Amino acid sequence: MATLIGKIRFIAGALALAFLIAIAAPASPASAQVNPTASAVKEQQLLNQLQGGVISGRVSIPDQKSANLIHPAGREWRRFHEVTLVWLGGIVIVGMIALLVIFFLWRGRIPIEGGRSGRKILRFTGFERFVHWLTATCFVLLGITGLNITFGKRLLLPIMDAHAFSEWSEFAKFVHNYISFGFTVGVLLMFLMWVGQNFPTAADAEWIKRGGGILSKKGGDHPPAWKFNAGQKMLYWLVTLGSIAMIVSGFILMFPFYGGLNIGNMELAQVFHGVVAMLFVAMILAHIYLGTVGMEGAFEAMGEGTVDENWAKAHHPLWAKEEAARGPRGHEPLVTPAE
Repeated sequence: MATLIGKIRFIAGALALAFLIAIAAPASPASAQVNPTASAVKEQQLLNQLQGGVISGRVSIPDQKSANLIHPAGREWRRFHEVTLVWLGGIVIVGMIALLVIFFLWRGRIPIEGGRSGRKILRFTGFERFVHWLTATCFVLLGITGLNITFGKRLLLPIMDAHAFSEWSEFAKFVHNYISFGFTVGVLLMFLMWVGQNFPTAADAEWIKRGGGILSKKGGDHPPAWKFNAGQKMLYWLVTLGSIAMIVSGFILMFPFYGGLNIGNMELAQVFHGVVAMLFVAMILAHIYLGTVGMEGAFEAMGEGTVDENWAKAHHPLWAKEEAARGPRGHEPLVTPAE
């Protein structure tokens, strides 16, 4: 009996202790219970954050750009690169070709008025021609490899094997990057060589007023012009400024994120580079046309370094008169019999 009473007392004591512990502990409401997904990012939070720009996290490495999770402006850049620039480039380049064809059908090739005289005038030295062709060759290579970025997938990929197109595009990228240094040197030399002869003069206003004399089919319209006429001067400054824009934006793309630049700056540089490139190509197409099939005797200036005396009198009468008055220069005569 005593043993039974002892067991009852032990059980009763244990129950009493358990009751005291239970009433001493604070109540835990349902809202305070642990929710493993409470701190997870919700979809709506991301959508709300998109209204404010870039969504960034936190990283422990020095490159903080890697913390960017979503960059909404990238969608706008991609649309520009994939759609807008394609249409812009197509309209500008194809439009220029169409205009040149129409002009040629209407005006025909501009002949040397009075025919060839049989006498040549030195127009460009060997060094000037070397610099011109260095720059021109680099520009053509840059144009072909650069246009591949915009039009390659649409024009080349359908007619090439995917692997071949990939190999070509990689090769074009390296050519584009390295040739840019030669182009930079050429532009700098051209600027230094001809800057003194490309400032506006009183004769330029008259040349512009008369459209350079190339709109008259009857001939005989010889507006005043020195070694470079107003049209060539405008081309010179457009090429210089356009080249500076292409070189600066191109080097930003080649060496990204230097000087505190971010991804937004890189996208802006690419947009600027692409737009200027399309306009540049269209402008040079017009220059090539006038220097080759558009005007008789013009290509000889950069091909041989000399031009026919009658060509000089028709297109650069002030310069031709000045050169004739100066006579021989050094050991190379300015006016020589044609072979």
